[in-house]
Amino acid sequence: MKFFKKLGFANVLMLALCALIILVSEYLFLNGDQMHGLFIGLWAPTLLGVMIYLKLIQNGSK
Repeated sequence: MKFFKKLGFANVLMLALCALIILVSEYLFLNGDQMHGLFIGLWAPTLLGVMIYLKLIQNGSK
């Protein structure tokens, strides 16, 4: 629980969203809709990249 407090609610929510995106992508890919599965699967690393970028900006302004 201490780890989640340190991480922050918004970051935990974004990480949960990334996990959900990966699960939906795998579901689509394995059920025969490979192109949509790949497209949606690329959202998770993009979202993580935006999170890292925002964190770097936040830490740079301190």
